Amino acid sequence: MFFERHQGGEQAVLVHPELISDQDREDPREFKELVSSAGANPIAFLTISKQQPNPKYLVGSGKLEEIRQQVKAHEAELVIFNHALSPSQERNLEKELQCRVLDRTGLILDIFAQRARTHEGKLQVELAQLQHMSTRLVRGWTHLERQKGGIGLRGPGETQLETDRRLLRARIKSITKRLEKVRKQRDQGRRARKRAEVPSISFVGYTNAGKSTLFNYLTAADVYAADQLFATLDPTLRRIKVPDLGPVVLADTVGFIRHLPHKLVEAFRATLEETVMADLLVHVVDISDPNYQDNIEQVEAVLKEIGANELPSLQVYNKIDQLSDVQPRVDYNEQGVPTRVWLSAQQGNGTELLVKAIAEHMGDQLIQQTITLTPQQSRLRAQFYELGVVQSESIDAAGNTLVKIRMPKQDYDRLLGRSGLKPEALLSVTH
Repeated sequence: MFFERHQGGEQAVLVHPELISDQDREDPREFKELVSSAGANPIAFLTISKQQPNPKYLVGSGKLEEIRQQVKAHEAELVIFNHALSPSQERNLEKELQCRVLDRTGLILDIFAQRARTHEGKLQVELAQLQHMSTRLVRGWTHLERQKGGIGLRGPGETQLETDRRLLRARIKSITKRLEKVRKQRDQGRRARKRAEVPSISFVGYTNAGKSTLFNYLTAADVYAADQLFATLDPTLRRIKVPDLGPVVLADTVGFIRHLPHKLVEAFRATLEETVMADLLVHVVDISDPNYQDNIEQVEAVLKEIGANELPSLQVYNKIDQLSDVQPRVDYNEQGVPTRVWLSAQQGNGTELLVKAIAEHMGDQLIQQTITLTPQQSRLRAQFYELGVVQSESIDAAGNTLVKIRMPKQDYDRLLGRSGLKPEALLSVTH
């Protein structure tokens, strides 16, 4: 990483501002979970109610003194605010409190830095960190007003701050170019899947809703899953076979959170494109969370921000094992299309209903036909078998192959179109 970050376990004073002027306030319970996920040790929790934020410190002078006393009494190394702080507010608070100050965005960035496993994930986090830190470079430096001097250092008169900013800009440019390369590679992979007619399904949802647990259960994968925020950062793709539909690619993606920093959305653009390009979104919801309705709205807001709000979606109400008298089931709309599946990914109850609902949702124009293929069309027969849509076959008296298929009509028409054939040319008989 370009910037050093703490390794967790620090004594932290938590400050939860409740500003009357804020229309959409942060959740104190979620704040504590974020701090716990970061590995800090909270030793005091202060709630501050205020009409308007103080432009210099965010909080008033009385509360600032209270925070200072808590820091001194517990010898805290860190003060974390459950609110966005401007660079000047952060610097002023650090000067007054004589310890490191972190806002909500910085806290989420640190968790992301700890969770990133792949090279791509680490690059994305570092880019977001650099963009966030670029306005906070003055922190910690005592020599910024001095220009370089001495043997070998005389010349353009560049201050240390200017040097740091130049190096930082160069690093941001380098990472952006590397991520652009990753993005192109992902795009090539998606195009290859489209050519192979393999539909993609992206798992989305609020952080800690159980996406990875459900993903692991369906794919027998070993994606890291834990009861903590942002357990998954790096996207994982797995291919599974869905009855009546054939092979599909499932994508497990990063969890969303309210007020997800825009810098993170920008940095994770390559990852989030797996969501934007999906044929179906499976929106996983922790139904045991009292704020589940708010969480749904936050996820939908992020989907709108990345341009994925118009995609077909299927809701999954997960963790029904934590509710009383709720059984696995599928809810349908007036057109008979599945809209919601109730299940428990932890226990595996209802997962078969999800697979069935996916097949119904994506195969709403499913066709079942017996088609006649001549010996010269053996390549087309092989393609039907590759897609896993052949239910049975037989040979007629003329030596033609009668193939009974079941597949989405869109895929059927596309396959015949590539072969230069029209559906009626195969002498199809509908069952």
